[in-house]
Amino acid sequence: MDNLAIILASQMDFGWTVALVGFLIVFTALTLLVIVFLRLPKLINMNFKRSKKPVKKSHCKDEEECHIEGNVTAAIGMALHLYFKEQHDEESNIVTIKKVKKAYSPWSSKIYSVTNNWPR
Repeated sequence: MDNLAIILASQMDFGWTVALVGFLIVFTALTLLVIVFLRLPKLINMNFKRSKKPVKKSHCKDEEECHIEGNVTAAIGMALHLYFKEQHDEESNIVTIKKVKKAYSPWSSKIYSVTNNWPR
C-alpha cells in the first residue's frame, strides 16, 4: 500500500510540475506578444536618419500658369471614362441553360439487368 501511495504521489508531483511549467510558458509568450504589438507602431514609424532628397519644385513660375480650367478638366475626365469603359467586354446578359443528355453507357445498363432479374 505504501508503494502505491509513493508512485501516485510522484505522478501527482510530476503532473503539477508539467502544468505549472506549461502555464508559465504560455503566460510568458502572451506577455511578450503584448509588448511586441504595443511597440510595433513606434518601431514602424521610427526615422533611421535617412538622407532626405530635396523635393522638386513645380515647373510653374506663378499660380496663373499652373491653373487648369474646368472645361479642360472635364474633357480629360470624360476621355479617361470612355477609355476605361471600352476595356470591358460587351455581354448580352442572357443566360441559357441547355440540358445535355447522357450518352449511352453499357455500364449503367448492366446494373438494371442485375437488379431486375432476381427470381420471385
